[in-house]
Amino acid sequence: MRNSILKLASLSVAVSAIAMSAPAFAQGETTEAAGPISLTGGVALVSDYRFRGVSLSGKDFAVQPYLTVSHESGLYVGAWGSNISENDGNDVELDLYAGFSGGDEITYDIGATYYVYPGVSNVNYVEFTGKVGSTMGPATVGVQLSYVPSQGNTGDEDNVYVATNATIALPNSPISIVGSLGVEDGAFTAGSKKLDWSLGMTAAISDFTLGVSYVDTNRRTIFASKDSAAGVVFTLSYGF
Repeated sequence: MRNSILKLASLSVAVSAIAMSAPAFAQGETTEAAGPISLTGGVALVSDYRFRGVSLSGKDFAVQPYLTVSHESGLYVGAWGSNISENDGNDVELDLYAGFSGGDEITYDIGATYYVYPGVSNVNYVEFTGKVGSTMGPATVGVQLSYVPSQGNTGDEDNVYVATNATIALPNSPISIVGSLGVEDGAFTAGSKKLDWSLGMTAAISDFTLGVSYVDTNRRTIFASKDSAAGVVFTLSYGF
């Protein structure tokens, strides 16, 4: 089971071509709230579910729905899901998240995600994430720090992930260039630092977004030696 933990947890808002498949912290379109409570959601179809550079879907297609309930104060809760490659009879990942976000010129987002693998409870774990972002002209840049405290399902070790991402909107065009770079170290990297990076573009058309990205990582573990190879990920998402 230790092998399962390393393969699943070290690898989940996903890096997808649009927003790295992270739950509320990095994905989803926003809607103007008609009251203090707003509801956003959507679904993405990805050619490969990549999480921090590594495929969790066995380099196969994945469907990823999500739903977020937000309050005007900045508080939010939600859920995100995806099919994954089978692990001990389980082929589903469910991320339950909550947090607080806000800011104008400088945006922030502080929250926690509980990664759930139904039927395989001894690989579930909790991760805390903080993000800061800013828009400068056509570019939006951000940094994130994610921390997994020591817990039984991580072999009683902690894990740290630091990443930066950028989006550059092309003038008078629905197309944006997107990229990311991350470093991970701790329980999920078996004692060796892991780098991951991606570069691609997205195109927003009405409520749909098309995306394509090149995703890679320098980490080749015995748990995911093939699933960590470089690849091109295509994404089609719909949000409301």
